[in-house]
Amino acid sequence: MLKLYLRRKLQNDNVIPSTTTDNYSLVEALVARILFELIIWFNQFGLVLCFSYNKSLMPAFFNNLFGKDMSDIDEKQLLLYAQIANLVNLILQWPEISIKEIAENFSKLACNAHTICDSELRPLGTGLYPVISIINHSCLPNTVLVFEGRLAVVRAVQHVPKGAEVLISYIETAGSTMTRQKALKEQYLFTCTCPRCINLGQFDDIQESAILEGYRCKDDGCSGFLLRDSDDKGFTCQQCGLVRREEEIKKIASEVNILSKKTLALTSCGNHQEVVSTYKMIEKLQKKLYHPFSVNLMQTREKLIKILMELEDWKEALAYCRLTIPVYQRVYPQFHPLLGLQYYTCGKLEWFLGDTENAIKSLTEAVEILRITHGTNSPFMKELILKLEEAQAEASYKLSSKDE
Repeated sequence: MLKLYLRRKLQNDNVIPSTTTDNYSLVEALVARILFELIIWFNQFGLVLCFSYNKSLMPAFFNNLFGKDMSDIDEKQLLLYAQIANLVNLILQWPEISIKEIAENFSKLACNAHTICDSELRPLGTGLYPVISIINHSCLPNTVLVFEGRLAVVRAVQHVPKGAEVLISYIETAGSTMTRQKALKEQYLFTCTCPRCINLGQFDDIQESAILEGYRCKDDGCSGFLLRDSDDKGFTCQQCGLVRREEEIKKIASEVNILSKKTLALTSCGNHQEVVSTYKMIEKLQKKLYHPFSVNLMQTREKLIKILMELEDWKEALAYCRLTIPVYQRVYPQFHPLLGLQYYTCGKLEWFLGDTENAIKSLTEAVEILRITHGTNSPFMKELILKLEEAQAEASYKLSSKDE
């Protein structure tokens, strides 16, 4: 049925001839439509994907922009593309299209598609945007990509001089240089040479990596970072000189790993209270293991915030949300949407719990950041600004009532 539907639809649109052809030049012109209709079929199985594209640009887009050599792709990824290609071939059964071509097109899609998110950066689907896809990556970008519905919007987060290159980030930038480089190599097949990455291996980069992904000092009152000993048997604090033995670190890390696997089983069972208790145990261990600015610790607290909000435990969710703010401030630039949204979450929780004074502070911070990254005309920003004005009005009313 899907094959017949696609063929009739393409014939009606004058995209392909009515008879079978061996003209493989048609494949490039068909790629966008094939993927679009295929994703609609995939939606029946719960995959939410949508494609926005300019029909007249797509052939040149696939021909010129997707010039990657398949030999650069990891074997596991190639196997996945081959499996998907085989599935597509079984569904469509078109003699004009080979499995190799389908696999290549999915590879091109993976390297050039963008995740469409709502205003709070929750993923909604995947989009192909030819113009956006020619913008290069930087781990310290001067613009940010956000979406207003299906419209992709690139906004400057700092002054971009005339003639300067516009850059966005393709990946999550909260991580060490090695982590970012690995993600870019695996997904996009290139090595980044942006201002953050060219310092790889230098002392400042080693220090930042040790803070974001390394271990904490044994002394709870010390904020130093640890580096591996020359004898390779432990880690030494670069501030106070205390040594943590590798055996101790491995023991705690093993406990964290066991508990993390347990959360997966509990989550699949829908046992949210047990999930919260287990994540709290993980967080307690991670506080002993990792530096206070650890990305791993931050991510665990993020999971706790999400689950606690689902359970409507607003007070505890706020406590964890406040703990994440200093880490967000360190790992993200001043005007980053994730930092703004974290302030927004704090502000909403504070206002709901009656802490109007702190809610105003948090919502003000959120507005200052998100008006740069999101603009001021979207429904989301109008609602945020209204919330801030209402909180300010409430604070003014309480103050005037006290004066009377």
